[in-house]
Amino acid sequence: MKKNYKIEVDCANCANLIENAINKIEGVESATVSFMTQKMKVEFAPGADPDLIFEQIVKAARAIEPDFEICS
Repeated sequence: MKKNYKIEVDCANCANLIENAINKIEGVESATVSFMTQKMKVEFAPGADPDLIFEQIVKAARAIEPDFEICS
């Protein structure tokens, strides 16, 4: 399953660090975080629970950039 999110990230370096952290989360097959477009694309592993992983994604991103936001 693939999901796209609109995000707010402050710099390209933070986006890169967040992307690397998200790609290490179990259940994430691949993730891309773009500072330029302010978008994040996440592909979840088959059978993974995107809601549980989403919480881990937000926690990992905020550990790097405390004011990281995923917009609705």
